[in-house]
Amino acid sequence: MDINLSFLKQKFPDFEKEILEEMLLSGIIKEISEGTEVIRFGQYIKMLPVVIDGVVKVYTQYEDKEFLLYYIKPKESCIMSLSAVLNNTPSKIFALAGQDSVIMMCSADFVKKWVKNYETFNRMFYNLYDNKYSELIETLNQVLFKKLDSRIYDYLLNKSEVSGLTEIQVTHKIIAEELGTAREVVSRILKKLETGGRIEQRKGYIKILK
Repeated sequence: MDINLSFLKQKFPDFEKEILEEMLLSGIIKEISEGTEVIRFGQYIKMLPVVIDGVVKVYTQYEDKEFLLYYIKPKESCIMSLSAVLNNTPSKIFALAGQDSVIMMCSADFVKKWVKNYETFNRMFYNLYDNKYSELIETLNQVLFKKLDSRIYDYLLNKSEVSGLTEIQVTHKIIAEELGTAREVVSRILKKLETGGRIEQRKGYIKILK
C-alpha cells in the first residue's frame, strides 16, 4: 500500500503536519495476514502499532488461558501498548491480526515525543482509553452477569460489526479460546442458536440471521 502525507491526513485529519511527517519518516508499513503476531506478551515495545486497514485483536493471558480484551480498528492504536512504551515495561498483552491488515509501526522514541508535544495525539489516546475502558467494562459485565449463550451471540455480533460482514469466518475452537470456555460448550450453544433461527453454520463460517 502506498502511504503518503495526503493519505495520512485523510486518516488522521486532526493531527498536525509535523506528526504526520514524522510518522512517514519513522513509521514502518506492514501488510500482514490474518493470525500474524503483532505484539508478543512480555516484550518491550519499541514500535507502537497503528492500524491503517483491517483489525487487530488484543488478548491477555494467564498460565495457559487466553482471553480477548478488545479490537484495534482502523485509525486506532493499542492503549496497553502505549502504556508499556511510556513506562518502559514489558507488554501485559499480546495482539494478533484479526484479518488481513495494514499497520504502521511507529518508533517508541517518536511516540514519547508526540505525547509530550502534541495535544491532538494525546486527545486521540484519551478517547481510545475511554472507548476501550467502556468495552472492557462491558466484557466484564458479560462474564459476570450474562449467560454464555448471550455472550456468544454478542461476540458474533461484535465480530460482524468490526468486519462489516454478516458471514463470519471463525471456528468453534477460536470462539472457545477467546471467551475462555470449552469448545464442546460453544458447539452446543451454537447449535441452539441455529435451531432458534439466529445463525446459520457452515464449515468454518457462521452467518448471523437476526
